[in-house]
Amino acid sequence: MNNKLVSMDPKTQRESFTELLGQLANSSAAMVHDEIELVIQGIREKVRAVRRGVLTVAIGAVISFAAFMSLCAALIIGLTSYMAPVIAALVTGAALALIGVVIAFIGYKQWMKSILET
Repeated sequence: MNNKLVSMDPKTQRESFTELLGQLANSSAAMVHDEIELVIQGIREKVRAVRRGVLTVAIGAVISFAAFMSLCAALIIGLTSYMAPVIAALVTGAALALIGVVIAFIGYKQWMKSILET
């Protein structure tokens, strides 16, 4: 066994302690920087996922709107065997407008209720 006793003068110990504090500060700063980068990367991934979801919903809405318009056309064509084509289109439009107004009114009431509760 070889035990060496190293004696340091107080000035060397102080410099060594200062170096350790400097290394600690640098390591802490690097760790905080890495954590911030990790959080930013996580946010970017979530934004990409949300963007893909919104795009998918938008494409589905456009396709559904086209299907809805086709069904409206089919309804008008079907009603022409009972009434004039202009009247069939007016009846279909009026019924859809009434349904739209009722849905919008219900949504407005719910929206105002949620605003007043907060």
